[in-house]
Amino acid sequence: MTLSDWRRPLAWLLAWTLVVIAGAGWLAHARLQALEDAFVTDARIVHRLLSQRAVQHDAVMAMLPLLQPPAEGRSAKVAVPLPRLPAAYPQITQVLRRLPGSIWPADWPRSLGTALDAAAARSLQSGHAELAQADLRAGRVWLALAGAGQAANHALLLDLHATIPWDEWPMDAKTSPVRVRLEYQGQAFTVQTGRRLERGWHYDFHKLLASQSQPFDVVLERDVGWSELPWASMLAWAAASAAALAALRTLLRQRVAARRAEELLRLGQVARLNQLGELAAGMAHELNQPLTALLASTQAAQRLLGDEEPDLDTARHAMGQAVAQARRASAVVGRLRRVVERPDLSGQAQILALPAAVHDALHLLEPELRRRGIAVQVDAPADLPAVRAEPVALQQIIHNLVMNALQAMEQSDAGQRRLRLALSAQGARVLLSVRDTGPGVAPEARARLFTPFYTTRSGGLGLGLSLSESLAQAMGGELTLAPPSPAPTDGPGAEFHLLLPLAHQP
Repeated sequence: MTLSDWRRPLAWLLAWTLVVIAGAGWLAHARLQALEDAFVTDARIVHRLLSQRAVQHDAVMAMLPLLQPPAEGRSAKVAVPLPRLPAAYPQITQVLRRLPGSIWPADWPRSLGTALDAAAARSLQSGHAELAQADLRAGRVWLALAGAGQAANHALLLDLHATIPWDEWPMDAKTSPVRVRLEYQGQAFTVQTGRRLERGWHYDFHKLLASQSQPFDVVLERDVGWSELPWASMLAWAAASAAALAALRTLLRQRVAARRAEELLRLGQVARLNQLGELAAGMAHELNQPLTALLASTQAAQRLLGDEEPDLDTARHAMGQAVAQARRASAVVGRLRRVVERPDLSGQAQILALPAAVHDALHLLEPELRRRGIAVQVDAPADLPAVRAEPVALQQIIHNLVMNALQAMEQSDAGQRRLRLALSAQGARVLLSVRDTGPGVAPEARARLFTPFYTTRSGGLGLGLSLSESLAQAMGGELTLAPPSPAPTDGPGAEFHLLLPLAHQP
């Protein structure tokens, strides 16, 4: 199989690969976009739910100064708890009221009391609850609210575990791959563990809670692995694109085959017409001898059919007239032969690119070349000048030369069948060389190779080369058989040279 035979399947394979990559990329992008949209939607819902709980805590803190302390608590020296709130709000585990002059419980760490006092001082300036202490790892958050004037200060302890509204949560916390946590000053409270992957695509969401007292950052992360891509859809796309490209290739091959068949039919019709012309020329050539015999018979008949007492002078004159008319008929037949053999194509000549004509001829014969396993090599310089020729006649010549080469190489081994077409500038003309690796032309056949009706192939008419020579000469060109090479490197073979005039003569 030649390199050109490999190029077309490789080109179709490359096209299929590009189509598969483009389609699979689009499907993967669509799936990733859908997963990202779902992630962003869930993240916004989570942020809204947690912000609602945080705002609820702020509202509870704002309500605390309205509650009247019990009688025994109005003179207490230590902050007293408010027992009713934890029962109504499970996430609020403890609420304390501290009257002016009282202290926080003595069993509390000093740092907690200091933090509550500092938060109360900030709350006095801001007018709303402030964050006193946050232990996110343990899920504990202290809020403080300062009372105006001699009003009491309040402290509230939140349990973050009970803050999460699981009944409204948009994901299944046990199976969802999304990681959810609250972050604050390097601490993190894990709401949902999710799943972590080393490779894949990563989505993240960061947004602060809509609360002045709980400035926690809501963080959601999502890792998408290769297993979540739509492999079934991508495989279906690959199969569908392969089927579509195969159908397209079949359609194109059918169209190319139909065009090739039409072109071959047209060339065949032209060849048959030209061969009929050659046949007429051959018949005219062959009729010259019967006409001569007819002339001799007429002369004899004139003598035999004469009178009993023939007038010899008159008979001689009549026979001379018959001889003159016979010679005139012979001259007419000769002129007819010259017209048929040498058609004038100069008026139909056009400026043509010889490499393109060679390519077209090889394209038409591509199935034959592939079937016979013939390797084709075309050598043409990039700056080869154009020629002046008649398109159909030029195609007919190249077609005949290539077909003769294919038929000659039928006797060669399959691996040794090579056809080389070389183009080069030769002064005021352009040379096309067609060489095969067949058995070559026998010495006794070289002199008669262009003679009409002479053939070395059984079943041949012997008109192809004669016709090609006539067409080449009618275009101002020349078709010859190259002399045998003294030491051929690729077998004996035969080489034909077609010389055509340049389109623009120097």
